[in-house]
Amino acid sequence: MMLIVGLGNPGKEYTLTKHNVGFLVVDELGKRIGVDIKKKKFQSFYGEGFVEGNKILLLKPQTYMNRSGEAVSSASDFYKIPQENLIVIHDEMDISLGRIMIKPGGGSAGNNGIKSIISLLGSQDFIRVRIGIGKPGAESDGTNHVLSGFSKSESTMIEDSIVTAADAVSEIIKNGLQEAMNKYNVKSKNQENLDQINSH
Repeated sequence: MMLIVGLGNPGKEYTLTKHNVGFLVVDELGKRIGVDIKKKKFQSFYGEGFVEGNKILLLKPQTYMNRSGEAVSSASDFYKIPQENLIVIHDEMDISLGRIMIKPGGGSAGNNGIKSIISLLGSQDFIRVRIGIGKPGAESDGTNHVLSGFSKSESTMIEDSIVTAADAVSEIIKNGLQEAMNKYNVKSKNQENLDQINSH
């Protein structure tokens, strides 16, 4: 079994904020395989299904971001899921808006959800699918930035990146981490153009 976790905050006021893109990707995956993520356990909403014959557990922790590790460790312990079968999807300020990066292990890059998971699991050795939300502008700080919504132009890019991130998760499950990294960690021409725009 593989455990696929999308990070976010519970509550309608957070639904379409930058910090909740992990939830949106898990919803997209659930829609693709016909799974409702509505069961309650592990301080989470969850659903079970199959991708290419592989059983997966889709998890949306309801603990608030900075306590995500409680939900992840609870589900992981219950199903005895090895670290290499854990995929966590989350937002990343250090990546330009809309870009997807897959990373095996490493630090938290300041993401409190990842910090909590590392702390509770006692390990950094799980896969992350990171969705770029870009850095805050001069008029905002990190907290306000991650809890803010998307402008009209940003919404289109994020909708595309949610689909791409779901594709990336499916690729990891079907063909393995290295294949997925080779495919999704390469900048497309659109992403290179975006980076140039974001840097000005």
